[in-house]
Amino acid sequence: MTSEPQGPSRFDPGDFVGDFLAAHPRIAAGTRWAPRAAKVSRRTIRDGTHRLRSRAFFIFQCAVSASVAWFIAGTVLGHAQPFFAPIAALVALGQSFGQRIERVVEIVVGVAVGVFLGDLMVHTLGAGYWQLSIIVILAMGTSSLLGAGVLMTVQAGVQATFVSMLPPPPGGAFSRWTDAIVGGLVALAAATVTPTAPLRRPRQSAAAVAAEMSEILTDTVAALRTRSLPDVEAALTRARESEHKLDELYEAAEDGMAVVRTSPFRRGHLPAVQAISDLIEPLDRAVRNLRVLVRRARAVVHQDAHLDPSYLVMLEELATITTEMAVSLQVRRLPEASREPLVALAQATRTGVDGTSLSAEVIRAQVRSIILDLLMVIGMPYEEALAQVGVEA
Repeated sequence: MTSEPQGPSRFDPGDFVGDFLAAHPRIAAGTRWAPRAAKVSRRTIRDGTHRLRSRAFFIFQCAVSASVAWFIAGTVLGHAQPFFAPIAALVALGQSFGQRIERVVEIVVGVAVGVFLGDLMVHTLGAGYWQLSIIVILAMGTSSLLGAGVLMTVQAGVQATFVSMLPPPPGGAFSRWTDAIVGGLVALAAATVTPTAPLRRPRQSAAAVAAEMSEILTDTVAALRTRSLPDVEAALTRARESEHKLDELYEAAEDGMAVVRTSPFRRGHLPAVQAISDLIEPLDRAVRNLRVLVRRARAVVHQDAHLDPSYLVMLEELATITTEMAVSLQVRRLPEASREPLVALAQATRTGVDGTSLSAEVIRAQVRSIILDLLMVIGMPYEEALAQVGVEA
């Protein structure tokens, strides 16, 4: 019996790609990293968008302040080149993001001192390279004698440099100093009358910390399910880098407290800002415990240690609770609704599973420590939170 003639084999793109990657291992390694690179890119775009939204009012405030300063110095006072008015306004607001009133005052004084001494020395000695040295020394030295901080001293030197390098307008002796005063007063008025909402930034920063915790927990669970060492390494790196969100929270809370204490228009926000400030310490501890948890997850993957599926469910529930806490903080309320889920999870994690690995038990212990910290975030006193979790926590 004769066999039927075979037709031409059909081209399979998958086989071609596989052969090509097998022959080019470096390109193959790159394709394995591509999904992670895409994930990092999406996170970068998301973080950038968040920063733009959080600074939108501040950017608008700077633009309006610069325009008002220019209008007053140029139109109302009739200065031909009111260059220093909008510059002073932008410098004062721009270097005091968060609108701490005393910082605005400090920078305004530094600008005024620098411009005044610069104008005085140029009028007396003229302009040149050696005059510039004398002007900067006098401006920064005078600021130091006045008890200035670093910002005020530096701004005095910077503004004196500008004055000495830019020719004065015709017949405008000391007009630049007047412009600087105008710009500084406009900035001070903007910071006092319409400061960046003192409650919004601390609350948003606290929500960002909780949301970051949730995403790290989710990434950790995914890495444990697939036993992917690169994925758990990425989660650990992200957990270590979460420190900068805590730094932002500390700064936002400090700025918010300064605003509500100095602005007569924001005193009513003091209890709310204080409540957010009280969350910082337990959130800080929770993030530190999370880093330990992810390190133990890395050990589980690296050692291929046994991890009962119930531990993954436990981590997923904790991720869900932290997400709900972030949402509550984002919509201007303390996450008190998370009390019952946290207490229930604490009760469920009191005992471990027989036969599980040491690293898995450390993960359970860290979950319990994080629950203790989060119970304090929602306002539960330490002793009560400790009783809910258990004395060994």
